[in-house]
Amino acid sequence: MANSIDTALPGSGQKKVEEVEKSGIVKIIFASSAGTLIEWYDFYIFGSLATIIATSFFPKGNETVALLSTLATFATGFVVRPFGALVFGRMGDVIGRKYAFLATLLIMGGATAAIGLLPTYEQVGVLAPILLVTLRLLQGLALGGEYGGAATYVAEHAPEGKKGFYTSFIQTTATLGLFVSIGVILTTRLGMGEDEFKQWGWRIPFLLSFVLVVFSYWVRRKLHESPEFLKMKAEGKGSTSPLRDSFMKPENRKWVLLALFGATAGQGVVWYTGQFYALYYLQTVLKVDFVDANTSVAVALLCATPLFVVFGALSDRIGRKPIIMAGLLVASIAYIPIYQAMAAAANYDAVTGTSINPNMVLITVLVFIQVVFVTMVYGPIAAFLVELFPVNIRYTSMSLPYHIGNGVFGGLVPLIGTWAVASAHEKGYSWSLYAGLAYPIAVAVITLIIGTLFLKDRRGVV
Repeated sequence: MANSIDTALPGSGQKKVEEVEKSGIVKIIFASSAGTLIEWYDFYIFGSLATIIATSFFPKGNETVALLSTLATFATGFVVRPFGALVFGRMGDVIGRKYAFLATLLIMGGATAAIGLLPTYEQVGVLAPILLVTLRLLQGLALGGEYGGAATYVAEHAPEGKKGFYTSFIQTTATLGLFVSIGVILTTRLGMGEDEFKQWGWRIPFLLSFVLVVFSYWVRRKLHESPEFLKMKAEGKGSTSPLRDSFMKPENRKWVLLALFGATAGQGVVWYTGQFYALYYLQTVLKVDFVDANTSVAVALLCATPLFVVFGALSDRIGRKPIIMAGLLVASIAYIPIYQAMAAAANYDAVTGTSINPNMVLITVLVFIQVVFVTMVYGPIAAFLVELFPVNIRYTSMSLPYHIGNGVFGGLVPLIGTWAVASAHEKGYSWSLYAGLAYPIAVAVITLIIGTLFLKDRRGVV
């Protein structure tokens, strides 16, 4: 069956898609999702270990400055993602989806494993953060090409009427990657003790990436190119310049900009607020124990993950846009009350700056609610983006707004949020605990307005 896809003739695309759905869609989703999950794992162990990495790669003396420096390094990986989208998006549209996401997998795995081998600031001085930033940039470039390839590949195998359902499995990988990163970190930390983990044990989650990448590469290399891509090539309709066709032609450029400002920017800040900023807020603002905070977020992620598929499937019935806009609306309204409740549940003492006997069950529920918002905006987004753009420039066109929205707007949430809280606290503002929420709420509201007024739901058009 798979070989028949590789030799698809013009006009046979739909028939081949149906054959794949019947006999190979599970394998396709598994192989694509497994690789994407591992890349997210690689990308996020850095963020999950930010508070520890800060002590290893930056000068000691000011913990806040060291943490902000680490978060800035973390953010560089997000900021560079759009460039990876352009490089690998073009490769995917010209050469093929499969080859692009094989390349991204190897680059990501190599860079992540190398972080686990880096010397510390005490050993090599300023060279340590320079090497760290360089590897972080490579991670960002790789992830910039990975998501668009995996989402496009799965969507181009999915039959009409089920694109939201099938691509939603790709959407679970970012959350599962974060969950796996937290799980590996907690297992390593609990197995070796706090002191030893801080000294060298934090390297183990990075080094584990090498094994995971080898497995994923072995699975992915057996896949064949998508039938829609092969059909396009056989009919001579491929683009020789996807970058020009994506961003220089007014009609397509309009959809790229609307996808960014009317969907992915808001989706990005909701994702990183509900999953990453919630973790930083517990650890660095409320001073909840490292293990308790990570366990709380991990449990919330695990419980909410099935909802990505639920909302993805629902989008096949009622449309992508209504679900995404509803998620932006409820998130922007609920964030401040939720974070006030988190502070109350933690028994946070503003005078001492510590939490006393926090109610971790209630905190986990509050994080879970935030992840529900994430599943609403993120579950349908892959199908939504795929349907906006034609096959010959799809990989490039969808990757850029996705990675600007998530990598720049979303990826800066932890850095801006942590800085805003620290700055407001220094100035003595009574609302300093919630200062970090101003940025994600503002972006979510702007995206909600633009998306509601100007975006069209193209479900069933492509």
